[in-house]
Amino acid sequence: MNRRSKFVPGFCLRRRRVAAALLALACFCAEVYSQPAWIATGPPGGDARVISSVPGQPSHLYLGTTASWIYESLDGGTSWKRLSKLDGDDDLVLDHIVVDAADSNTIYVAGWRRSDGGLWVSHDRGQTWNESADLHGQSIRSFLQAPSDPKILFAGTLSGVFRSSDSGATWTRISEQGSREIHEVESLAVDPADPDVVYAGTWHLPWKTTDGGKTWNNIKQGIIDDSDVFSIILDPDKPKTIFLSACSGIYKSESAGAKFRKIEGIPSTARRTRVLKQDPADHQVVYAGTTEGLYKTTDGGKTFSRMTSPDLIVNDVFIDPNDSNRVLLATDRGGVLISSDAGKTFAASNDGFSERKVAALLVDRNNPSHLFAGVVNDKNFGGVFVSTDQGKSWEQVATGLDGRDVFTLSQSKDGTVMAGTGHGIFILDPPANADSAAAPAGSTLTWEPRNLIANTITKVTTETVRRTKVNVEKQVKAPQVQLDSRVNALDVSGDIWLAASSLGLLTSRDQGASWQGGPVLGVGDYISVASRGEVMAAARRNGVVVSRDGGSSWWPIGLPTMITQIRRIFYDPTDTLWLAAREGVFFSKDDGKTWLWIGRLPFRDVDDVSYDTAQHRVLVSSRNSDEVFSIEPKSMTWKQWHSGFRMELIRVAGDRLVAASLDDGVLIGPAATVEAKE
Repeated sequence: MNRRSKFVPGFCLRRRRVAAALLALACFCAEVYSQPAWIATGPPGGDARVISSVPGQPSHLYLGTTASWIYESLDGGTSWKRLSKLDGDDDLVLDHIVVDAADSNTIYVAGWRRSDGGLWVSHDRGQTWNESADLHGQSIRSFLQAPSDPKILFAGTLSGVFRSSDSGATWTRISEQGSREIHEVESLAVDPADPDVVYAGTWHLPWKTTDGGKTWNNIKQGIIDDSDVFSIILDPDKPKTIFLSACSGIYKSESAGAKFRKIEGIPSTARRTRVLKQDPADHQVVYAGTTEGLYKTTDGGKTFSRMTSPDLIVNDVFIDPNDSNRVLLATDRGGVLISSDAGKTFAASNDGFSERKVAALLVDRNNPSHLFAGVVNDKNFGGVFVSTDQGKSWEQVATGLDGRDVFTLSQSKDGTVMAGTGHGIFILDPPANADSAAAPAGSTLTWEPRNLIANTITKVTTETVRRTKVNVEKQVKAPQVQLDSRVNALDVSGDIWLAASSLGLLTSRDQGASWQGGPVLGVGDYISVASRGEVMAAARRNGVVVSRDGGSSWWPIGLPTMITQIRRIFYDPTDTLWLAAREGVFFSKDDGKTWLWIGRLPFRDVDDVSYDTAQHRVLVSSRNSDEVFSIEPKSMTWKQWHSGFRMELIRVAGDRLVAASLDDGVLIGPAATVEAKE
C-alpha cells in the first residue's frame, strides 16, 4: 500500500538561542510485507510461576509465566515449547494451571494482574482458549479442582471465593458479597472426600467452611495475627492434618484447623513460604518453596533443611508422582530447575523457555553470528548472555557483574566489549575477538570494572611575579572517585569513548582506564549517546547537547517544541543526527538548526532507532507496538514487519534481523536483505 502525506509548513522555535525548524516529510511511501514469524530464541530462563502435569502422565507438563504465556513439555521438563499466549498484554501472571482429572483435553488457567485477571479454559489441550464470562476481571490468586468431584472447581480472588459445579461453565460466589474478612484469597484447599469443606487463606489469616460457603469461621488459633496465608495443603490420607504457610512462618494442625502450632527450623527474616507441596508417595515429606530457597522435611514437619541457595525464589514445586526423586521448581529469574535426587542437587532445565527482559543487544562486528544480550531484573541469574550461533544456544557470562542489571553494550574497534550497568562500566576480558571467546565458556570470560573518574579542575592560586601578586589559573587533578551510577548508553566505537550516565557524560581517551566528565550544563541523567570521531551528541529526556571537540565542551541544540520525551539518538554515515521520541522519528543535517519529522509512520511512540550499514537504512521500533519499520533515508520509503512481540530495540546480524524484547528474550526475525519498494 502507498501512503502519501500532505506537506506541512515548517515552523521556527528558539531554545537556548538556537533556532530549529520542523518540517513533515512529503511523499512518504510505505510497503507492507508478509514475512516469516519472529522466533523467541533465548537466553533461557526468566520467571516461571507454576508447573502442572496431565493426570497419569507426569512427563506431560504445562508451565505458567508472568508474561501471559503458557509453555508445554512432553519430556518431563527437559525441554519446553511455547503453547499459547492468553492475553494481548504481557503482564498476566499465570499462577494456577489445572488439567481436568476427568478429561485431559480440558485445561483451566487462572491469571491475575494487580487489580484484574480472569479464568481461561481450553478443551483442545491448549490450542484454543475461551475466557470465563463469570470471572472476567477477577484477579484470581488461587484455583483448584475438588479431588472427589472433577466438576467442582474453586477460585479465590481479591473479592472472595467462587465455586463452579459444572466444570467452569458457571460460577457462584460462596463468600459474602463485600465481606470485610473473606477477600484477597491467596490460597485454597478442599477436603479430599467432601467438597463442602473448604479452607481459604487470605492476606489476613485463614478461614474455613464446612457447608459449602453458607458460613465461614476464622481458624487462627496458634497463628500470629495478620499473617498472609500463601499456601494450604491437606494430607490426602489424614485430611485433619494441615500444613499452612504464612508470612510469619509454617504452621501445622492435626485437628482440621481447630488449632495450629508453628513449625520451627525455617528462618522467618525476609522470607515468605510461597508454596507447600507434599510428596505423593511419602506424606511425611513436604517441600516448602520460599523467597530464600527450597526447604524440605522428611519427618512430617518436625525439622526442615534448606536444599538450595538462599538466593533462590521458589514459586512452585512439582514432584513426579511416579518417581519422588524427580523434583521440578518454578523460580523467579532462574526459570525451571530440576532434580533427580529428591532435591539434593538441581540443574537448570530451560531449553525452549525464555522470559528474559533484554535491555541491551550487541552483534559482534567481526562475526555476526556472535550475539551478546544484556538482561535486567535477574540478579545472579542475569547479567550478559553470549551466543556464537545466532541465538540457537546461549551461555551466561556474568562473572564480575555481581548481579548488576545491564542496560547497554558496546564494542570497540579492537573487539573489546563494554557493558553499562546499574552500577558502573565493565569490560569483558578477554575481548570478543580473542580465540578463547570464539567458543565462550563462563569460566574463562570475566567482567572487570572500568570506573575510575580522574578529572582535572581549574584552581586559582596567588603568585608573586616581579614583586606583584597575581592570580594564576592552573589545571590540577581532582580527587579520584569510582563511578557507581547507572550507565544508560555507551559508544566505544571510536578513539574517544563516550558514556551516558545518571551522573552525566563521561569520556575516556585511554580505553576506559580512566574517565573524565560529569554533569553537563548543570544536569546529569543522560540516556543516549552517539559519536563520529570528535563529533558527539548526547540526549536527556528533554534535551540534546553536541560536541565537536571530543567531549571537551558541549552546547545545547534546538529541538522541535512538539517533542516531550527523547528515547534514542544516533549519527548515520552522513553525519545526520537521528532522534527517536514519543512523538516519532526526527532527523537533522545541521546540528539541530532544522529538523525533519517523519510523521506518517503508523505509530509515533518510538523507543529505538539504529542504522543498518549493510542496507543503508534506519530501523525503528516501539515498545507499545508489535510493528517494526525500516526507513530508506534517500527515498523516504519504509518497510513494515508485524513481529508479534513488543521490542526494546532492533538490529541486524548477518542476513537476519534480531531484536531485544521486553519479556521474550532475543528474537530472530526475517531476512534482513529484502528491500522496500518505492
